[in-house]
Amino acid sequence: MKIVIGLGNPGTKYTKTRHNIGFMVIDKFLKDCKVSFTKKYRDSIVNKCLIEGEEILFVKPQLFMNLSGIPTKRIAEKNNCNLNEILIVLDDINLPLGKVRIREKGSSGGHNGLKSISDHLKTTDFPKLRIGIGNVSSEDTKDFVLSRFTREEKNVIEDALDKACNAIRYWITTDINNCMSMIN
Repeated sequence: MKIVIGLGNPGTKYTKTRHNIGFMVIDKFLKDCKVSFTKKYRDSIVNKCLIEGEEILFVKPQLFMNLSGIPTKRIAEKNNCNLNEILIVLDDINLPLGKVRIREKGSSGGHNGLKSISDHLKTTDFPKLRIGIGNVSSEDTKDFVLSRFTREEKNVIEDALDKACNAIRYWITTDINNCMSMIN
C-alpha cells in the first residue's frame, strides 16, 4: 500500500498557513475524490481511498510540524511498507511561490518537519513532494511560514495545489521517475 503524508500543524489557528500546504494538498486531493478525513489513528488523521484499483492511505499527522517523524514512523511500521511507498508532501521556503518539485530522495533542506521524519526513519531515502511557498525577505522565517497567503498569492497557490494533486496521482499510478519527468 502506498501512503501519502501531508505535513502541517494541527488546529484551526494554523489552517491555510504556508506551513500547512501539505494538509491543503491532501484535503484538495481527497475532496476531488469525494472523500474526507474521518478516522483517527493515534496521533494522525487518516483515510483510505481507492485510486485506479489501488488502496492509498492519506495521512495528516496531528503533532506539531517539528514532531512529524513520530507519527510518520508509527504509520510506516503499522503498515509495514517500504519507504519508497511513502510520499511526504510539504512546504518549501527555498522554492519560488507555487513551484512544485518531486524527488525520490534527498535532504531536509532545513525543513524541521522533514528533519524529524529523517531522524525517526533513519534515512532520507523516501519520496518528497515540495511546494514553494515563497521566500522570506526581511521577516523572521518562523513568522513567515506561519503566515497566510496574500490575496495576490492565492491564485498561484491554487494552481500549485492542482499541480501537486496531479503529481500525487502520477506517483500512485506510475513510477517515481515518470512522475519526476512529468512534474519537475
